[in-house]
Amino acid sequence: MKNKVLSMFDYFLILVIAILVTMGVMFIYSSSINSEGLSVTNEYKKQIIWAAIGFVLLIIATLYDYRRLENISPWFYIGLILILIYTRIFGRLVNGAKSWIGIGEFGIQPSEFGKIFFILYLARYLDNSKNENQLKRFLIAMAIMMLPMGLILIQPDMGTASVYIPIFLFMCFIADIPARYILYVLAFGMLTIIFAILPVWNSEIAEHPYSIITILTNTKFRVILIFTTSFIASVSLILRRYFHFPRYMIWISYGFSIIAISLIGSMAFSKVLKYYQIKRLIVFMNPYKDPLGSGWNIIQSKIAIGAGGPVGQGFLNGTQSHYRFLPQQSTDFIFSILSEEFGFLGGCIVFTLYLGIFIRILMIIRQCPNRFGTYIAAGIFGMLTFHFFINVGMVMGIMPITGIPLLFLSYGGSSLLTVMTCMGMLMSINYRKKDLY
Repeated sequence: MKNKVLSMFDYFLILVIAILVTMGVMFIYSSSINSEGLSVTNEYKKQIIWAAIGFVLLIIATLYDYRRLENISPWFYIGLILILIYTRIFGRLVNGAKSWIGIGEFGIQPSEFGKIFFILYLARYLDNSKNENQLKRFLIAMAIMMLPMGLILIQPDMGTASVYIPIFLFMCFIADIPARYILYVLAFGMLTIIFAILPVWNSEIAEHPYSIITILTNTKFRVILIFTTSFIASVSLILRRYFHFPRYMIWISYGFSIIAISLIGSMAFSKVLKYYQIKRLIVFMNPYKDPLGSGWNIIQSKIAIGAGGPVGQGFLNGTQSHYRFLPQQSTDFIFSILSEEFGFLGGCIVFTLYLGIFIRILMIIRQCPNRFGTYIAAGIFGMLTFHFFINVGMVMGIMPITGIPLLFLSYGGSSLLTVMTCMGMLMSINYRKKDLY
């Protein structure tokens, strides 16, 4: 019995996770040191406690048969929706968003744990709908995503809400949803963001503003553009379907319909996010346009990374963090501290460890004969890759600042407990890959 229990664990994953979590505690401690060498916060102590709880959750999730979660996943999803509504109404206001609930100093971020419930329920739906019409299947799956995502957006917490999109897309891809549907959503999302940020970019970032972009700030012109593109999309579709025009009419309809709904979506996007929030998202394009305001974070992060050189300045010897130049340095910008103190070598170590996790998850996806387990693993893969590339890109100044933590390393109980539970679920899937029950 003892040997059976021990064989359930993936010791490669456990080793990689332990190294990353240890590095996280080290640099959270480093971020707490001020210029006089004194620790001014106890975040690293809390992170140790969260890590201990996280490993307990990992063990529990590994031992528990993940397949038993399929039938109860709808209740998890309903619970997620209810708690997100509660959070929006009664939650704590932190950094301008009502995304936390708790008592006293203890608080959790339900949207973080909600990723697990969302993955489980979407995996159940994709598994049970394999024989349905693919368009219907895709639209229902998208509705399953949009409900919690919309509730998170109105908190507003765009960073966490955006993580739900790659989870959804990876799971749909693995579930054999036609690529044209997935690409449609990707194109819609990208164009929506572009149309929403173009006016702010034109007035705040561009060296030479373009007058044509002002069309997007004029409601009358925008409505005319929406009507025109919708009309072209509809006519093209009718000509192809009923009058047998060439096949390229489908692609014309496809393209113009994306433009139409993206213009509508960008209006909603601009309502959710205020002007200054959009400015913070795009200032990475030229942070020196506002070096003491929106661009400060990126500038200081790039200075810290550049100061690290090949092997870094040494543990606890980073100046950017200890002189408090880096904002949110224990959460969003933990990789900046690591790079300053461990240099390019430290960054390569982190990249290698993450690569090991990614490869391991892909192996689990490939070997799992159970569709429910395969979809869960795909969702976790989407979550991890998005967190990693967005956070690292953000601190390097090549991605927008979205408040997405670097999982395993950044300070935060909710994100750490969530990802540790996910790792346990992966081990549960991997161990039971030969069990056809």
